[in-house]
Amino acid sequence: MGLFTNNDDAMTKKDDDHKRGKTLPTRAPWAPASVPRTSPRKTIKRLVIALVAGFFVYLFIKNLPPMDDQVRRDYRHPRYADRKPPGKRPGPMPKMKPPPPEPIPEKPMVKDTPSEEPVAVVVPPAITTVTANARTYDGPIYFRKLASTLQAIESSTSGYSAVNKNVLFAAASLKSASVLLPMACKMGTELRSYVHFALMGGSEIDLDELQAVNGIDESCQVIFHDARPDYASTSTLSRLETCATRGLYHIYKYMHPQVLLLDASGAEEHYFLDGIRKQADASGVPIIELPKNAHSRLSWMTKLDSSSLAAWNKISIDILIHAPPGGSGSLIRLLQSLSAADFSAGPAPHLTIELPHDIDRATTEFLRDFSWPPSRTHNPFRVRQLTLRHRIPRSRLTEEESSVRLLESFWPVSPQYSHVLVLSPQVQLSPGFFHYLKFTMLEYLYSSNSLLQGWDSRLLGFSLDLPTTTLVDTTKPFTPPAPKPLKQSKDAKKSLSSQNPTSTPFLWQSPNSNAMLYLGTKWTELHSLVSNTIEHQHSTSSPSTFFTAKLVSKRYPSWLEHALRLARAKGYFALYPSETTAKYLATTHNELFKGPEEYEKELEVDGGNGDEVRLTSGPLLETVRLLGFDEMPILSWQGKESGLERLDEEAGEYVREFRKAVGGRCDGWEGAEVGERLAVGGLFCLKGE
Repeated sequence: MGLFTNNDDAMTKKDDDHKRGKTLPTRAPWAPASVPRTSPRKTIKRLVIALVAGFFVYLFIKNLPPMDDQVRRDYRHPRYADRKPPGKRPGPMPKMKPPPPEPIPEKPMVKDTPSEEPVAVVVPPAITTVTANARTYDGPIYFRKLASTLQAIESSTSGYSAVNKNVLFAAASLKSASVLLPMACKMGTELRSYVHFALMGGSEIDLDELQAVNGIDESCQVIFHDARPDYASTSTLSRLETCATRGLYHIYKYMHPQVLLLDASGAEEHYFLDGIRKQADASGVPIIELPKNAHSRLSWMTKLDSSSLAAWNKISIDILIHAPPGGSGSLIRLLQSLSAADFSAGPAPHLTIELPHDIDRATTEFLRDFSWPPSRTHNPFRVRQLTLRHRIPRSRLTEEESSVRLLESFWPVSPQYSHVLVLSPQVQLSPGFFHYLKFTMLEYLYSSNSLLQGWDSRLLGFSLDLPTTTLVDTTKPFTPPAPKPLKQSKDAKKSLSSQNPTSTPFLWQSPNSNAMLYLGTKWTELHSLVSNTIEHQHSTSSPSTFFTAKLVSKRYPSWLEHALRLARAKGYFALYPSETTAKYLATTHNELFKGPEEYEKELEVDGGNGDEVRLTSGPLLETVRLLGFDEMPILSWQGKESGLERLDEEAGEYVREFRKAVGGRCDGWEGAEVGERLAVGGLFCLKGE
């Protein structure tokens, strides 16, 4: 204890020894700072409150409506461009559908964009603010299922080429789709074109279901494309119209269809027709608008290839009738048969009637009430396509005047597509004659086979009438030739139905004035031939008997003599129907025969046999065979069996005789070689005509 006491005193002493200055405030002894401890229960409570507040803030921000109520576009994905190698001829005939595309992990889409190339994009987020079945959505356009099918057919169908074999059917209305699908399948069965069907518009039906409902199975050789946009069923009509426009734009880039077929019977959606017409016009795609009951009235068009269908709207036909004096009964009968014809295959032709100076009362009264085109044909603007030409001179026409008057009545605007149908008043036409004309013209003038083989170069025209005599001798009956043995080839499959083996279409070097369509190119040549012939005869004091002698009977008009000269000099021939087909086209009534005005006084009065010939009714084109020119018999102008080589030899001989008759300026000219095709002016030794 002493030890602790002594030490404490010493320490106290030391402190007392220090001098004290001013008194300083005393400080509490130092101690470490103490942090108040929070209860664990309060910590958990604060954390829960923070989480709840953050969750409500998140919900508030998420549910804020966008400023423009639109889905933002995604520009992060790269573009893909369509390939455009140099154009080439279409490949071989399609035999099956192109192979399906490889599976793709994510569904590609074609997105509408104002640029020149479609781009690949992702599926936009779902729009939850649009009410079901309400036509309110007007957002950006996405084609979710179109890119895959377009990419699959681009190379297999030569879709990158401007010239190919693609034919496109398109529809937005399910009713229109049910009309077009059977025709598309029938066309695909012919294996002459790649047939496509594009479904557009605002329907939600699946393509497989659409095919099943319409009885389409795997045998249907049609390539289907789903060209409907996203949110099709809730899109506004203006958006659907834009979708039709942009959809065809993308299809054109990858397919280059040669023709587009639409239903124009009234069942199709108006927004679709407006949009598709706008884009087709901009892309240069021809449209065939099918009328009501097209599946039965125009079933023959499914036999045509893409090249023929592309010329559908380019063809124009004029009808020319030269009425003789006093033939009112025959003329009225002809005009009545024209009014009853079916012109659903195109616009009604322009009709020109050459009237004599003296017109009888019956004709005047009939023409006063005659309406052309017929009121039941499609003519929304009521445009009159009738021209009446009333002759001023009272005197009877001469041969020269008659020929000039007829040839001056028509001139083709486009010789390649403008043609003229010359009709005699003695003819009566069937209701289906126009369909036959258009069918044969499209096949033999504009199909791929005809263009490749140059069929149109030797074709003078198409006859609807099957003459009973030749042009030279009207006393002996004419017997049509027997058919050639058919080749066992795919061409035999072109038959629309079985046909009488004793009946066949044939090629004849004899022109026709009863009912024959003359090609525009050949009509211009005939015009030039008559012009040069008249000029030569007027400039020569004593014309050669070569030009004055007549080979054609005077029962036919004088201009037919010039048509025969043209056919002999150029080796041309006309296509005549078979006996079976001719009964469905036209008939010539000889019981009230009245000869041409220029030969009226030289002909004996001929009352004919008095028996009225009746046309056969029924499905016209079901009896027609589409034969190639090499499968048809060829007859010379006298009606004898011949061939192309023989026609060329005779043409060369005739040209030499022609130039010899011209004389003078033809001295020193070489005769035409076999098969040579000279301009008509060359017959008169004129250069540049």
